[in-house]
Amino acid sequence: MAQKPSIPKGTRDFLPEVMVRRNYIFDTIKGVFRRFGFLPIETPSMENLSTLLGKYGEEGDKLLFRILNSGDFLSGVEQSGEPLEASKLAGKICEKGLRYDLTVPFARFVTQYRDQIAFPFKRYQMQPVWRADRPQKGRYREFYQCDVDIIGSNAILNEAELVQIVDEVFSKLRINTILKINNRKVLAGIAEYIGQPDALIDITVAIDKLDKIGIDAVNKELAERGLGQAAIDKLQPILFMQGDFKAKIEALKKLLDNETGRKGIEELEKLFAYIADMELAIETELDLTLARGLNYYTGAIFEVKAKDYAIGSITGGGRYDNLTGIFGLPNVSGVGISFGADRIYDVLEGLNLFPETLSENTTAIFLNFGPQEERYCLKHLRQVRQHGINAEIYPESVKIQKQMKYADQRGIPIVILAGEQEMSDQTFTVKWMKEGRQETVTANQLVEKIGYPANGASK
Repeated sequence: MAQKPSIPKGTRDFLPEVMVRRNYIFDTIKGVFRRFGFLPIETPSMENLSTLLGKYGEEGDKLLFRILNSGDFLSGVEQSGEPLEASKLAGKICEKGLRYDLTVPFARFVTQYRDQIAFPFKRYQMQPVWRADRPQKGRYREFYQCDVDIIGSNAILNEAELVQIVDEVFSKLRINTILKINNRKVLAGIAEYIGQPDALIDITVAIDKLDKIGIDAVNKELAERGLGQAAIDKLQPILFMQGDFKAKIEALKKLLDNETGRKGIEELEKLFAYIADMELAIETELDLTLARGLNYYTGAIFEVKAKDYAIGSITGGGRYDNLTGIFGLPNVSGVGISFGADRIYDVLEGLNLFPETLSENTTAIFLNFGPQEERYCLKHLRQVRQHGINAEIYPESVKIQKQMKYADQRGIPIVILAGEQEMSDQTFTVKWMKEGRQETVTANQLVEKIGYPANGASK
């Protein structure tokens, strides 16, 4: 019996029409990254577990995909007769893991190649990452991240540049978004204000789930993590603070009289002043409930949500002051953001925002009437392609009805025919499928007729 073909849950195959749309997203994002002066890098799919563990917090460590050691991976494990426990075994039988994100491998990369790169180093990276999460709508086990980072500079101007990149990407993709901004120093100041300075991670991990589980469940988790009721009560008015940026900042200044909190407020004021100067299209908001669960953030944090489509964040990131320090390169600050290509795809599809024609699609197809006609078409097919027009020829001289059906299934907008009469006259019959019209054109006119101005091809 033949094996039924299948793939692991939370992963996907992509058919050509989906890949064309995905590449539209990647190309749009990549084009903006390049225009802002960022350079590409790639890192391996797998990293040493020592690189990955302890960088994403307790929740993140649980979601790491571990890779069994090659060969007899149990050879080094003592068989004492005790029941085998996965948690104890993992460290002995797995030395590598699939990367969870692109930021920690980037910190490893920067440390490893510090003598070969110029600081501040501006890089972009577009590769898949893996998380052993429960698959659901908008959440996959394998998905692409499109990261852009500036490392080796403390300047808040870098945060402003990233905000501008977010604005430009979503303007080009025509997605109506809101950019939520907060600062981990402000969150640390709040933890100090409510009398729990050592509970910053507990507080951020819990309030990061506010959108997903609601305030009651967040408060319950805070209590389970050891916060007293007085501290939880003191936190509530801050989480639901109303008003615009100025109103929230003024309120925070009255509450946070500690150095860390004041530093965070100062950084936010500087960033929002830059944003005001840039006159961006995107809506920005100071959101004091924004925490970003990852432990390595130390300053500004960002999250982008689509305003017209219900899905989680589609972009996120922030400032990290000492991520490279773990790998032996201390005091190198960086800031970055990651565009979630898969969720962006879902938004574009859900709102029907993909362009009707995309650059990878075939623009024109030559039908095949037989050996002589084939040879006549091939010369002109080459010319069409040389002028930047995506074109193909049907490989066999089967019934024209079958060839037309193929063109229709592929959504090819222009069909080019050449039979005995066209060969004799040195012409082609061109059919524009959507308009339902056709025209006989000379061979010399062909490129101009199908390429200008319909698809913007240039000579």
